[in-house]
Amino acid sequence: MGLRQRLGRRRGSSGFGPREITVKLSIPFVGEISGVWEPVDAEREAAWELYVELATRISVVELGEDEGLLREALSSLYTVFGTTREILRRYGPSVAPRVAPGHVTFGLLAVNVLNLSIRPLLTRWHPLLTAHEARRGDQVDPVGHERRWARAEELRREIEQVRQVLLSLAQALNEVAGGG
Repeated sequence: MGLRQRLGRRRGSSGFGPREITVKLSIPFVGEISGVWEPVDAEREAAWELYVELATRISVVELGEDEGLLREALSSLYTVFGTTREILRRYGPSVAPRVAPGHVTFGLLAVNVLNLSIRPLLTRWHPLLTAHEARRGDQVDPVGHERRWARAEELRREIEQVRQVLLSLAQALNEVAGGG
């Protein structure tokens, strides 16, 4: 993600974050979401809330080959939906003001990352993993069962692609919020 930052206070803004940044998120199989973001104060506050959520979730931590459970990673990504919706509801239209073409807002970025990156992963893989989990016998270790799944590596690769999108988003959110 490329970020170009112009520091200083924006007219009508009490925040000390950047006046504008250029955001570029590469969404696998979709393309790119990019534009100039000139955040208003409500967007800075919402950005910090979502940044904290993303930065402390399993969904943005690299899932090593022999680490973690795929189910936990999918569940963590699923919770990002609820948190993001809550933030969008709380701040309302102030985080999605009308902007000129080539510009982005918190609302545009948040909704598009949910719908174009996280949702396709969950929609495809949640039922497939659930079906595999249903075939586990009572005496079979859930970790071993999941790791023996023929499609586990494919899912891990797709989780990594979404993780990269979330890391780029988190970096932009941190910049806008003035987190440095």
